[in-house]
This record gives sequence, C-alpha cells and structure tokens, in this order.
Amino acid sequence: MRRQLTLFVAGGVAADIDDVRQRVDPVQFGLIAAHVTLCREDELAELSERELARRLAQAAPAPLTLVFGPPTRFGDHGMLLPCLDGAEAFHALRQTVLGTTDIRAHEAHLTLAHPRNPRAPANIAASYAALQTGLTVTFIAVALIEQRHAHPWVVRATVPLDGRHDRVPSSPPS
Repeated sequence: MRRQLTLFVAGGVAADIDDVRQRVDPVQFGLIAAHVTLCREDELAELSERELARRLAQAAPAPLTLVFGPPTRFGDHGMLLPCLDGAEAFHALRQTVLGTTDIRAHEAHLTLAHPRNPRAPANIAASYAALQTGLTVTFIAVALIEQRHAHPWVVRATVPLDGRHDRVPSSPPS
C-alpha cells in the first residue's frame, strides 16, 4: 500500500487538465485525478492520519495558489506542468505537515503523462497546446490518499485549507 498527501485540482481548471490527461495518458488518468503531490509515502511513513490532521488543523493554513508554466518533457515520454510561482508557500505547507524545516526539496508540478505508463498515441506536442502558460490553480484542501497494488488511488481523509481553526477535519468511516 502507498500513502501520500495530495492537492487535487478542482473546478473548470481540473476539467481542462483532465481532458488533456485522458488523451495523453489514459492509464494515469484512470488511477488519479489531476493533482500536485504534497508529501510522498516515505515522508509519511511515521505519521498517523490523526497526527497529520492535527498538524494541519493547528496551523490552519490558507488555500494555496500555484501558477504553472508550459508543458515540459521528462523521462522520455513524461510531461508535466512545472510550478512557476507559489513554490515558497508549497514548501511551507510541506514543513507544516511534516513538522520540521529539515525536509528534502520537492518541486511542485502537475503530471500530465507519466513515463512509467505506456506512451499513448495522443502523447504528442499538439495534444498539450490547449494548456495555457501561467495556469493558476488554488488548492482548497489536502487529501490523504492511498493506493493498493495498481488500483486507483482512494481518498482516505480531507482537510480544508481555509485558514480557520474551527473546522474539524473529515475522516473516513472506521
């Protein structure tokens, strides 16, 4: 089982991104919605779901806005949107969640096509033309997600990023 903290893209922006993702990497599209990974499984290994929720609720971070640049190739046929603005706030949110300033660098990005999946016929430059440079996304919640084997990711809990201390984080049924 893998566990991560994720920032899901919402609204019309998600529809635009997922339209491209579905064509250029249907495997990845079927596993998880458009997102930015906040913390990877190795970083969360020692943290319980309750502790993660407590840290976020205590800090009460505000929604996180990131601005993304044009599609960039990586790892043969992978494609991502790199974060151009908002990286400092992203890093600060990672520090809050992980409870330390001593964390590794992790660049915020939106993966459109993952190189571990087979290259789709539509994974060509023209398929990415619809995505504008300077795409601005505001993330309003952090989701704890998990994946078993090669199955789609499942949301286990969601904590809002609304800057309020009076919100109780949602959690999955026992």
